[in-house]
Amino acid sequence: MKKKKIIGFILLVLIVCGIGVAVYLSVHHKAKKTLRLYGNVDIRQVELAFHATGRVLQLLLQEGDPVKPGQLVAELDPVRYEASVGQAAGELAAQRQILARLLAGSRPEEIEQARARVRAAEAALKDTQATYRRTEALFREQYMSHQKLDNDEKALKSAAANLDVARQELALAIEGPRKEDIAAARARLKADEAALRLAERQLQDTRLYAPSAGVIQSRIIEPGDMAFPETPVYTLALTNPVWVRAYVSEPDLGKIRLGMSADVTTDSYPGKRYKGWVGFISPTAEFTPKSVETTEERTKLVYQVRIYVCNPQNELRLGMPATVVIPLNQTLKKGSPDPGAARIADAGSRPEHAHRCN
Repeated sequence: MKKKKIIGFILLVLIVCGIGVAVYLSVHHKAKKTLRLYGNVDIRQVELAFHATGRVLQLLLQEGDPVKPGQLVAELDPVRYEASVGQAAGELAAQRQILARLLAGSRPEEIEQARARVRAAEAALKDTQATYRRTEALFREQYMSHQKLDNDEKALKSAAANLDVARQELALAIEGPRKEDIAAARARLKADEAALRLAERQLQDTRLYAPSAGVIQSRIIEPGDMAFPETPVYTLALTNPVWVRAYVSEPDLGKIRLGMSADVTTDSYPGKRYKGWVGFISPTAEFTPKSVETTEERTKLVYQVRIYVCNPQNELRLGMPATVVIPLNQTLKKGSPDPGAARIADAGSRPEHAHRCN
């Protein structure tokens, strides 16, 4: 009986040990399926500035105001730029008329007028020729002086030259403008068109639009101030997506790849998980930031990782501590970034990743 108790006790111990080993192996195996990282929420910022110079007419937003893509946020006084557009439009219209005149060539009335001058020159030449012949005949009979003969000869040559000029003018009127003049007019027209587009663009640049959705973080200047391209007007915080800046040790670096999905949680919203993905893995190692780890951990080399997170409700704020869980048994779809390039790529702003928050 005593022997049976001993055997039973041994069997019980073996069963308990077996259960413990099974639990340990299960937990240990499960732990290998995920990678847990700790970090802080970070955001991107955009310094919004006018592309033109002028006095600020109005600012439409205050700090903390939400912004939609393409939303008008500020305006400059447009008077000078509107005048430039009007001037450029007038010069363009005038040049178009010049080119149209050259392309149309001479008017029928101008050609007929040139023909009439030719007929008049021909008649004048015939009259001068008759006069010269009479004078020459009288000169041979010594009834006319040599001076008179010389004068009539000069008049004859002048009449012939006038006829030649009239004929050349008629030929030019029929042929129309020179090709070089038309080409120069076309080139001038293109220059005037470009000048008008530039003036219109400068007028458009007096209106400042938000490039992306976000929240106004700072309002730097006020209405009445002078604005310049190098002077920011607003600081815009791009709040969707944000990223969690975390650090992974070298042994775990080979377990993650660009594009892998992740779950992000925070202490501010317990139990709520945010959809995220690995968007950046640093190509270089660094010492663990002193503000993140203990003294022992500071001496370890780690790699910075950015886990981009969808933040449609604007619940994740700058500097907020966050926990990241990355499942390691993921199979990336075809077209996902090459794991070999993951350490040097930043997929947070790629078009193929931007749709994840839509």
